[in-house]
Amino acid sequence: MPNLVLLPGLACDERLWEAQLPALPRAFNARVSDAQTRNQTIEDMAATVLREHEGPLVLCGASMGGMVAMEAARQAPGRIAGLALLGTSARPETPDMFTLREGAIEYFERGEVRDVIEPNVYFAFHPTQAADPVLVQRYLDIVLGAGAQQLISQNRAVMQRPDARRHLPSLRAPVLLMCGDEDRLAPPECTEEMAALLPQAQVVWVPECGHMLTMEKPEIVNAALNAWLAKQFPAAA
Repeated sequence: MPNLVLLPGLACDERLWEAQLPALPRAFNARVSDAQTRNQTIEDMAATVLREHEGPLVLCGASMGGMVAMEAARQAPGRIAGLALLGTSARPETPDMFTLREGAIEYFERGEVRDVIEPNVYFAFHPTQAADPVLVQRYLDIVLGAGAQQLISQNRAVMQRPDARRHLPSLRAPVLLMCGDEDRLAPPECTEEMAALLPQAQVVWVPECGHMLTMEKPEIVNAALNAWLAKQFPAAA
């Protein structure tokens, strides 16, 4: 049975997956990687995941974690038993987003983290979930807790990420693609593009959901992930 590794998004940690971990089949021995906190590039994050988790792997990545998962599949395609990619993109950084991140980094370098992160809530979440003060505070606790240096280094890693579209068509492992229908940070067109490159992919659209799928719609995410795992790895059911 492959090991299941959960890869958090930018400035996130195991709390991003707190609703998923108890719901996943125990046979997969699910673990959350913290490679993103100890490396400066997507490539090095992926290499660390591969080094620290032995054997065949199912990688489940959200946002930046999906970028790490795709890069791990490029580096070691023979070890990838499956990919679940949530709210992510295979594209390199766009010029507009590069400029926006550069501006955010200037704030982070001055220690003005909250000034950037609090307004970002309304881009990260669907309006319905953005109006939930408990959910928003959980998100702020995670991202603000990461601190300025992690926000700087992880944003720079995303800015310099490779173009995963070049190697996705050669991937033979099963793939699950999941996207919020109102994701403003990795919009649905990014998932549609990946689906076109991965004919084996199963695509799940999450209604009334933004970028933070695992927090916004945990029941839908859990059901879709578990159904896909059961289909691909029936011995674990």
